[in-house]
Amino acid sequence: MKKLIGNDWDEILAPAFESQQYHQLHDFLKEEYQTKQIFPDMYHIFTAFKLTPFADTKVVILGQDPYHNPGQATGMSFSVNPGVSLPPSLKNIYKELYDDVGAIPVNHGYLKKWADQGVLLLNAVLTVPYGNANGHQGKGWETITDAAIKALSDRGKVVFILWGRFAQNKIPLIDQEKNVIIKSPHPSPFSADRGFFGSRPFSRCNDALIKFGESPIDWQLPQEVSQSDLA
Repeated sequence: MKKLIGNDWDEILAPAFESQQYHQLHDFLKEEYQTKQIFPDMYHIFTAFKLTPFADTKVVILGQDPYHNPGQATGMSFSVNPGVSLPPSLKNIYKELYDDVGAIPVNHGYLKKWADQGVLLLNAVLTVPYGNANGHQGKGWETITDAAIKALSDRGKVVFILWGRFAQNKIPLIDQEKNVIIKSPHPSPFSADRGFFGSRPFSRCNDALIKFGESPIDWQLPQEVSQSDLA
């Protein structure tokens, strides 16, 4: 069995990692990393899975693919490295976070504290070429990430936070008898005013977790991030 992640996700995703689609993806990515600038660096492709084991996952915040400019991608959806300017979508997430649960906005975009509490910060596609948003869509990552969503759905008691049409296209993979879906427009400046603001995803998520008998998420991020905090 492939040990690509180092926790229980390896067993959960073993059939997907052993599939023909993944072998083709692996060969494709080997060439891409050798000939182009690809994000995140290859050591952080599976960071979301490494930080949030299957057994600990209570919440999924689903993104499309990594940020495609240098220094941004962390391997966690919506998160950026310390010292990197906040992307517009993340600024809007922080605004809604404050309005919803009173979490004080911070001047960094590093979301590891959420991941450590059981929030799987998953992108549907785990790599991207420099300057080419969604450039690796349809190359095979969906085999892995769809399998992860389906496995969590089958286990149940997971809150899926789906912002925008792309994320909401995954709804057919989710058993809504066992799980809770919270959906709204995307926090992008192009759509945030059309229903993301005021949607209260964070308090609704915690309400659902409490009903599941799970502890709620402390959404307040630390004001500072130290080197020891980095994944």
